[in-house]
Amino acid sequence: MKLKLDIDTDIVAMMQAEVAAGERAVSAAIREAGTGLKAAWRLQITGAGLGARLARAIRSEQFPKARPSLNAAALVWSKAPVIVGAHDTGPLIRSKNGLWLAIPTPAAGKSLRGGRITPGEWERRTGLRLRFIYHRRGPSLLVAEGRLNAKGRAVALRSKTGRGVVTAPIFLLVPQVKLPKRLDLARDAERAHHAVPGLIVAKWVEPRF
Repeated sequence: MKLKLDIDTDIVAMMQAEVAAGERAVSAAIREAGTGLKAAWRLQITGAGLGARLARAIRSEQFPKARPSLNAAALVWSKAPVIVGAHDTGPLIRSKNGLWLAIPTPAAGKSLRGGRITPGEWERRTGLRLRFIYHRRGPSLLVAEGRLNAKGRAVALRSKTGRGVVTAPIFLLVPQVKLPKRLDLARDAERAHHAVPGLIVAKWVEPRF
């Protein structure tokens, strides 16, 4: 008995086409997973009330950039890792010098450099001296004698008679602060990771011969 097998299609070409289809599918799936994770993290940040600016600090990038690959990978990161990481972990914050954390009250106003104002900057800007008041229970205070303007900020007293003078709490002093955990980035990262196999299958287009 004689058997004859004729193969018209080039096996090598078929294998190459299948590999190419796999490369395209993997790269497209990784791209979608990466951009989806970026969008999910940004949504978490804005949903937590941390602002659109911090949300835009979340970026994504895919490797390799110029061609599809079975080893494609996506990187999702933040350009403000310290801030985002703090809200993700909820750390215990202590003063660097081991004494007090100075938390500005509304009467302190804002720093001219952005962010929270420090006691030293506040004294230089207003020309007023801060006075320490210790409380055994509850936060201690840094207060100043002056007046409150229309915005509720403490400023120097204009009147020489002393009318309108108030003792305003400018900073609350606490030994430490527990930052509440407001984000769960690992949850979205895990979801993106588990979605990759299904995305690859959905994007795998069989080559035609």
